[in-house]
Amino acid sequence: MKNFIALIIVALGLLIFGSLFVVEEGNKAIVIQFGKVQRDSETGDTTVFEPGLHLKLPFFDRIVTLDARIQTLDEQPDRFVTAEKKDLIVDLYVKWKIEDFAKYYLATGGIKSSAEILLQQKVNNGLRSEFGTRTIQQIVSGERSELMDEAMAQASSSSDELGIKIIDVRVKQINLPLEVRNFIFQRMRSEREAVAREHRSEGKEKAEFIKADIDAKITVMLADAERNLRKLRGEGEAQAAQIYAETYTKDPEFYSFLRSMDAYKKSFSSKQDVLVVEPDSDFFRYMKDPSGKQQ
Repeated sequence: MKNFIALIIVALGLLIFGSLFVVEEGNKAIVIQFGKVQRDSETGDTTVFEPGLHLKLPFFDRIVTLDARIQTLDEQPDRFVTAEKKDLIVDLYVKWKIEDFAKYYLATGGIKSSAEILLQQKVNNGLRSEFGTRTIQQIVSGERSELMDEAMAQASSSSDELGIKIIDVRVKQINLPLEVRNFIFQRMRSEREAVAREHRSEGKEKAEFIKADIDAKITVMLADAERNLRKLRGEGEAQAAQIYAETYTKDPEFYSFLRSMDAYKKSFSSKQDVLVVEPDSDFFRYMKDPSGKQQ
């Protein structure tokens, strides 16, 4: 009897434990009963359980917990074609969340990776139609926000069947394919090198012009300096001659003495200088004593 009571208590405990389930914060749950999503009998809406402790039918109800938070889809960059038939590599991200939990479960089985694959296809399809009607300049310029809004609108309408609501679609980076990028960079380098050569040629031409102008100015300045030098030297020599002339008229003997002293100084400026003249030459007349003898 005691064993039977204990068995009943254990069975009741298992029944009560199997009737309870907990939905954690940030998640929501739906109930699958006999392979179908449980709905409200009156409204027909999907029964969605908020975070907390809830009851279920043990052995019959299966609880599927789904993440109700905003998710980020950030996959590898994809290739898009513009109106000019030019390829672009576009790196973007999508913010999304589950809006209809029953649709989401039936479309994806509640598997997030499957949902993101389907969502990326729908977003890329919307972007391809938008990129295909615009040029590269329009995409890169101020129309990017308009492009994203229209792409998000298309993706939102097509993602309704997944039970997903798209919050935002944003482009992180737009690049050209590697082979096209290398070609463009090479062409830009060639153009820049051509411009650099032109600038260098113009610079050399201007340098030669400046150098010639400076050389001409220097030649003129040197000629002016030489002319002024000759003028000043002529004026100085004229003044010296005038001074000598005035001195000579005042005292011819003293003038002759000074001239002789200058001649002696210049003639015997070095100890090795030799001068051969007659002793009674007039050149040495100021080196004789009054009696006429050589000193």
